[in-house]
Amino acid sequence: MNVRTLLRVISALPALVAMLSLWGHSTKAQQPVRGGTLTYAVVGWPSTLDCHAATSYAVLHYVSPHYSLLVKFDQDKYPEVKGDIAESWTVSPDGLTYTFKVRSNVLFHDGTPLSSADVKASFDRLINPPPGVISASQALFNAVESVTAPDPATVVFRLKRPQSYFLGVLAYPANCIYSAKKLAADQLFPTKEIMGTGPFVHEEHVQGSHWTGKRFDKYFMPGQPYLDGFRAIAFSQNSAVATALQSGQVMAEFRGFAPPVRDRLKGTMGDTLAVQESTWALSITLTFNSEHAPFNDPRVRRALNMSIDRWSAAQNLSKIATVKSVGATQRPGSPWAASDDQLAALPGFSRDMTKAREEARRLLAEAGQSNLKFKLSNRSVPDPYTSVGVYLIDQWRRIGVEVEQRPLELKTYDVARSAGEFDAIVEYTNALVDDPELELIKYISKDRSPLSFGRYVDRELDGLFDRVVKSTDPAERRMIARAFEKRLADQAYMMPILWMQRITLMSSRIKGWRITPTHLVNQDLAAVWLAP
Repeated sequence: MNVRTLLRVISALPALVAMLSLWGHSTKAQQPVRGGTLTYAVVGWPSTLDCHAATSYAVLHYVSPHYSLLVKFDQDKYPEVKGDIAESWTVSPDGLTYTFKVRSNVLFHDGTPLSSADVKASFDRLINPPPGVISASQALFNAVESVTAPDPATVVFRLKRPQSYFLGVLAYPANCIYSAKKLAADQLFPTKEIMGTGPFVHEEHVQGSHWTGKRFDKYFMPGQPYLDGFRAIAFSQNSAVATALQSGQVMAEFRGFAPPVRDRLKGTMGDTLAVQESTWALSITLTFNSEHAPFNDPRVRRALNMSIDRWSAAQNLSKIATVKSVGATQRPGSPWAASDDQLAALPGFSRDMTKAREEARRLLAEAGQSNLKFKLSNRSVPDPYTSVGVYLIDQWRRIGVEVEQRPLELKTYDVARSAGEFDAIVEYTNALVDDPELELIKYISKDRSPLSFGRYVDRELDGLFDRVVKSTDPAERRMIARAFEKRLADQAYMMPILWMQRITLMSSRIKGWRITPTHLVNQDLAAVWLAP
């Protein structure tokens, strides 16, 4: 090295030292910091306190921080699964036996230790719910033959058939682990009391106002949770949430915002606002009550479905709401999804709307319903429910059908949907993992699935579902899914309108949270922390 080169190296040393110093400071700054209270918004209020009965984020975004799961989705490697109270597990070579070792340091919030008996009691309740108990995920466990607890640290699931995504079924966020002792005394105790092993102890909740939790100092994960506590604030409208986020009343809303809100808030809040986006394993569906005349006539259902221009909806509604992609029962872009050409061949997905609406009018006339009027039940949430409802009403107006939108608060909505107190209703599907079995279970007969609200019995759909469940060949499963979609569209009991795009907005101070394609996971807040 000559003198000139040596002088250049020496002159560069201060800058290099400064750069390394900044790098070290940046690395240090990314280490989790303990303390602080996270305030976040939830649009809606829980219709139940019982995880096992939950189908909506408006339950899980409040209760998840208080409970643990056997295993949970890894937000950094989604859809991979990692242990929660399970320390480890093994799977038998034939895929029929899953053996879990339970952590030895897990305590319930009342100080009692958790054992495998609590896991068994919780899954027994999910798989075979006692009288009066609702298990929203019961149908997901149709492959389970038995759950045993051979010793306090071991839980064994034996399956009737291999199920490639079984760990994903176990990781469903509604599969909260309850106290076996509490359940033995009262199987309905989770509807009345919040008591789990999660990172936060329940403090209080005031109906329609707020929900609070504080750090559980004996939580089993070392150092977690980082937050002192959380405060979830209930809102009835997304627009109010955006205002609260901009003013600092809340730091986040973990479900999603419409594109115009993202653009407006980013323009005003700049770097203080963090934006995360993902495709969404969530579709908005239209469901008819097949027990109510005239919707017990397939001609009427088919006509109403055929008159909807989904392709224009995707273009226009995606500018104002979180709906974005055209798809049938499988998430667009997934390995199981129908192509655009395959979709266009289905009733309700035609690109020739003039022809489709002519056929719709003919079917209504044939059914004696040329002057049809009815009410469309819907959630009272502007994005995307109200927006989709308004669009549907405009589409039906074009074939001479008059429809009034009936907005319902979440609890009333859930009751009406479950009891069949509707003519037609805007609802949703929500699959945690892309798989035909998980996504088709929504559409089978009412006596086969608690997630099916069309109040119909269709053994042809059930047979196709059973075939996709038994098949392990991907090509065959795709073929069966296409046949299922054809039958479903022909009968038009219920059909997806559009699939959604998830856009989350939050304070840039929030760390340790990463978006996934589903808004139900990653809400226990154990790893979340607030930067200074």
